[in-house]
Amino acid sequence: MATSTEPSGNRPFDSTAHAQLIQSAKTAVSVDQAWLYLEAAHVVGQLHIRPHLQTHAQMFNLSIRTRGWSEAVGQLFRLALVPLGHLSGRLPLGNPGRSTVSALEPLPVRPELAELIARARGR
Repeated sequence: MATSTEPSGNRPFDSTAHAQLIQSAKTAVSVDQAWLYLEAAHVVGQLHIRPHLQTHAQMFNLSIRTRGWSEAVGQLFRLALVPLGHLSGRLPLGNPGRSTVSALEPLPVRPELAELIARARGR
């Protein structure tokens, strides 16, 4: 059985949790908190192309609003990679989707993201 910090590639998509995480990012009290919600949304939605693209678009928008130019460039790169990743089936599970980590590296889900995901799922 997977722990809360392991990627869950076989878990069905939870559109309610994804939408709640995206909304929480929009209403977050700080930029750092907004990024955490978006990273959690990325983990939840990355196996499905539409929410995956939506999350990276939100990450791009946040980076533009905060003038994080290197993050914005990284998000444009990721937006271009999403369709290729889905077509090839090569998606790095657990990856939080930020430009500070490799776009191709699977990672364990960080505990703080696992907690936000669990809360969004009502657990």
